[in-house]
Amino acid sequence: MTERDPYKRQSIDWWLVGTYLLLVLIGWVNIYAATHTSEAASLLDFSGRAGKQFVWILTALGLAAIILFLLPAKLWEGICIPLYGFVVALLVLVIFVSSNIKGSHSWFSLGPISFQPAEISKISTSLLLSYWLSQQGFKMTRLKDFLVACLIIGLPMLIIVAESETGSALVYIGFIFVLYREGLSGWWLGLIGLIILLFITTLTMGPFWAILIMIAVLVACNAYMQPSRFWKRVAIFGGVVVVIALLPTLLSWLGNLVTAQMDALNDRIWVPQADETKDYFWGFILKIKPIYVMLGGAAVALPLLMWWAYRQKDTFLGISLIAFVVGVMMVFSTDYIFNNVLKDHQRSRIEVLLGMKEDLAGAGYNVNQSKIAIGSGGLFGKGFLQGTQTTFGFVPEQSTDFIFCTIGEEWGFAGSLLVIALYVFLIVRLVTDAERCRGHFARVYGYCVASCIFMHLFINVGMTVGLMPVIGIPLPLLSYGGSSLWAFTMLIFIFLALYRDEKKYF
Repeated sequence: MTERDPYKRQSIDWWLVGTYLLLVLIGWVNIYAATHTSEAASLLDFSGRAGKQFVWILTALGLAAIILFLLPAKLWEGICIPLYGFVVALLVLVIFVSSNIKGSHSWFSLGPISFQPAEISKISTSLLLSYWLSQQGFKMTRLKDFLVACLIIGLPMLIIVAESETGSALVYIGFIFVLYREGLSGWWLGLIGLIILLFITTLTMGPFWAILIMIAVLVACNAYMQPSRFWKRVAIFGGVVVVIALLPTLLSWLGNLVTAQMDALNDRIWVPQADETKDYFWGFILKIKPIYVMLGGAAVALPLLMWWAYRQKDTFLGISLIAFVVGVMMVFSTDYIFNNVLKDHQRSRIEVLLGMKEDLAGAGYNVNQSKIAIGSGGLFGKGFLQGTQTTFGFVPEQSTDFIFCTIGEEWGFAGSLLVIALYVFLIVRLVTDAERCRGHFARVYGYCVASCIFMHLFINVGMTVGLMPVIGIPLPLLSYGGSSLWAFTMLIFIFLALYRDEKKYF
């Protein structure tokens, strides 16, 4: 045994390792619970998914040991550029050579083994992003530096979207938390939230209310940026928002008044030319919509506000006005994107999620059965292998994308809370260790790992309880599948190797 071996063992964050092992064990047991009636007779029956997952677990542990004890930590910073290029090439190649599996072209099939490069792309993107953000002289506020960071994140994300793997692509949005930690303005987080809000509001309530909400948000932000004039701006622009909100009621009242006037005209002596003119006028009044009045007022107000922003040198107001114009364009393009860009199954899942339609036998079936399974578990669950929804296979993909509903049914609220608590501990521990690193590369990489795990957790659990659309994304370390397990094992243990190397300076 060499002199460095004791150091290597003692400098490892064993809390992270223990949490990783516990989650993997919980996943393995629940994969067996989700498939025991249709496949395997025991946990180690290699003809079933539980037995195959055990093999993947052993290989993942071997891979973790190699990363932690055999490979030098500095290797990952050195190979990040060629690794990123190689993985991007695989992402492009898989579109052309893979078979169509459930509507996506994202899997390489090598005999009985299938491999998804989208899983590995999270590692290569995390490494290259960490390398770029840790370069000496990097500034998030410098446009070139920011655009290169966006390109590193956006390139694999767009290719994965082309593979029809929307769920995997959404994970890349989590990297914005990394950029925020490294100096990105918090306004960008708010902008993403506003875009999502506008999309949902446009679909569920219509363009008028979406634009009104955008105006209200921009008014609040501008008031916040001017503390000395906060209440003045709230009073003036808040009053405008209230008047706009009352437009549907005012126009409805006017419409009723016009209808009554037209009825009164019809009761009088008919004078052809005069009555036709009046009918045309009143008919025009009836056709006025709140959205037309709002946009007409905006067309008048925008140039005046732009001039005011220029005179007062109010940069934030100018940016807000540009954001308003872009937001209006986005609102009116939402229907086109929803009906012409999204695929039928994606539209159906969003419609079910937003309550626009109910389809318990179609697009909403998985989520409905998942919620039944989780709800029936109660406080402490029905017990291991006792879940009826699980045993009789009511929930499709229960060992992969919907593994969390197996936990909810058989282990109840307490078991679900424990699993979520383990994930929260894992993420918090990663961030805490990352903050302790002196080197920028290790710190940024730690945040990348935490962001990837958080996004997977948020989307997958939200999907099983009906808060997110069903987009096919595994629960880290728990769901069945070798690609996912290997990818998250490498993500976590590369950071453990980097963190162990950083502890030399503690």
